[in-house]
Amino acid sequence: MSEERNGVSRMHGFERLLTVWVFLCMGAGILLGRFAPEFAKTLDGMSIDVNGAPVVSIPIAICLFFMMYPIMVKIDFAEVVAAGKSARPVLLTLFVNWCVKPFTMLAIASFFLGTVFLHLIGPEATDLVRLPFALDLPVGEHYGAGQVVMQEGIKLLEIPLWRSYLAGCILLGIAPCTAMVLVWGDLARGSSGHTLVMVAINSLAMLVLYGVLGGWLLGVGRLPVPWQALLLSIGIYVALPLVAGFLSRKWIIVAKGEQWFQSKFLRFLTPITIGSLLLTLVLLFSFKGETILSNPMTILWIAVPLVAQTVLIFGFTYGLARVFRLRYADAAPTAMIGASNHFEVAIATAVMLFGLSSGAALATVVGVLIEVPLMLLLVRFCLKTRSWFPEIPLKRDA
Repeated sequence: MSEERNGVSRMHGFERLLTVWVFLCMGAGILLGRFAPEFAKTLDGMSIDVNGAPVVSIPIAICLFFMMYPIMVKIDFAEVVAAGKSARPVLLTLFVNWCVKPFTMLAIASFFLGTVFLHLIGPEATDLVRLPFALDLPVGEHYGAGQVVMQEGIKLLEIPLWRSYLAGCILLGIAPCTAMVLVWGDLARGSSGHTLVMVAINSLAMLVLYGVLGGWLLGVGRLPVPWQALLLSIGIYVALPLVAGFLSRKWIIVAKGEQWFQSKFLRFLTPITIGSLLLTLVLLFSFKGETILSNPMTILWIAVPLVAQTVLIFGFTYGLARVFRLRYADAAPTAMIGASNHFEVAIATAVMLFGLSSGAALATVVGVLIEVPLMLLLVRFCLKTRSWFPEIPLKRDA
């Protein structure tokens, strides 16, 4: 019990520090973009091109792999089989993540960005994003809500800026959290078994549903629908670390044992994960530094629908969990999984689909900024409302 208590304490301190580091990296990135604007552009130019179009940013891909791999390697897929014993929380989580959350995000983001804040963003403001993968259209051709233009010898799609922000929100809304939710569930003293099961199931579901829902919802928003690139992003940012985590976990446990794997190997990976996340944020904000400095209210415009979506989904899921009389240990992580987003995949997908300098990429980064402090508040709310549920787990710090 003491080790678990210490582990919780370490994570609690880690989360508080992460909030500070996220904002510091945002500031560092903005300053870097201000005084060394060519740096991020050079890194963004390091990419894998297909038919002359940059499809995968190599620096971002490396950072995102090291963010994702430590999460995937923690998953014990044998627990997925046992998930059937707790069918109600699993079904509720899947229902919220894939049947509710993507559509409420589209509606909320469209309302705020396309109506409430449109005059602040600027109805005529535009953003340049990449053309859908393998799509060769002549300059001047219209595609969705955009038009093909030539910029520095490269064909790009010029779309309304608010729709670019909308695209980033959509990519966040269809990406259920499979990383930080392990921390949120633990801090809320929920069932770690249920959280791990849902991480595994959502990781597998994303292989199929992320590309399908992403392509369809982007189409509804009259945005580029790069099906091939969506599927490629899932392969690179989900399937690759998933397979690597599964295989290396088996090999390491066989070679070194479960105890060494848990106490040594996973602890070694933690600073790598954090470093990769923070480095990605510095890169993203260095490229968007001028935009933020010229109009810092951009962050607020994007944050409002993201906060509204998070609170709505949390309240909806937590309320249903109470109606269905789930025990608190399952209700808390179920609500946390629904409320939080897989911002790593969302950032990577936005960068790959629309470009490092796009409004979509900026929107996904804002998702990181609001998630950490907001989820900590929701964790506290869960802990204060444990008595709402029929079964209250023993305190782990008792």
